[in-house]
Amino acid sequence: MTEIEKKLKELNIILPDVSPPAANYVPVVVAGGMAVVSGQLPMEGGKPQFIGKVGREFTLEQGQECARLCGINILAHLKNAIGGDWGKIDRLVRLGAFVNAPDDFTDHPKVANGVSDLMVAIFGDHGRHARFAVGVSGLPFGVAVEVDATFALKS
Repeated sequence: MTEIEKKLKELNIILPDVSPPAANYVPVVVAGGMAVVSGQLPMEGGKPQFIGKVGREFTLEQGQECARLCGINILAHLKNAIGGDWGKIDRLVRLGAFVNAPDDFTDHPKVANGVSDLMVAIFGDHGRHARFAVGVSGLPFGVAVEVDATFALKS
């Protein structure tokens, strides 16, 4: 069992089966020593979760839980793209978090901590990353958060 698998088990995380893209794109592109994971939604059992806005239908803490679920889906797609070999991952480089929120909501970075904290818990110092967190007026299926990621691969 790899260190990553141990961390996932310690955190009681079972990676879901990957869901197919909702449009004309691929979930992960592996090129130039990087794995770029397309924006992932808070999907569970093939269905979108957390329909609504953080700061209106959902609390900050629920927004963090939603971001964390996006991160779990990122990991599922990443694992699929690297053939299950976690040893290919060097580090997480960047996360991008889009938070569906009302105009007066300003805690987007705190929502993004839900996924950032997950990545650090799993990858340790190799999970520390650059990041952006922005507010948007809407996301696919009306979900509260979408997150994309870029990972560096070992040579």
